[in-house]
Amino acid sequence: MSRRTMILFAWLIIGAAAAGQRGYFTNMPATCSAGATIAATMVTGPLNYLGVNPQITCNWPVPSTS
Repeated sequence: MSRRTMILFAWLIIGAAAAGQRGYFTNMPATCSAGATIAATMVTGPLNYLGVNPQITCNWPVPSTS
């Protein structure tokens, strides 16, 4: 395994640990915003411990009622 792969793997593991410490995995997300916030937290990895707190909002179009 290359060094870059190992660094990426460690980065994502640290991000998942940060998401777990914030309690994001206790209740699985039912909305786009919750799922996107979890993904963003995992992608930011160790930056979470430096104060990064990503919050993502999604607005899905609502189907029209006829």
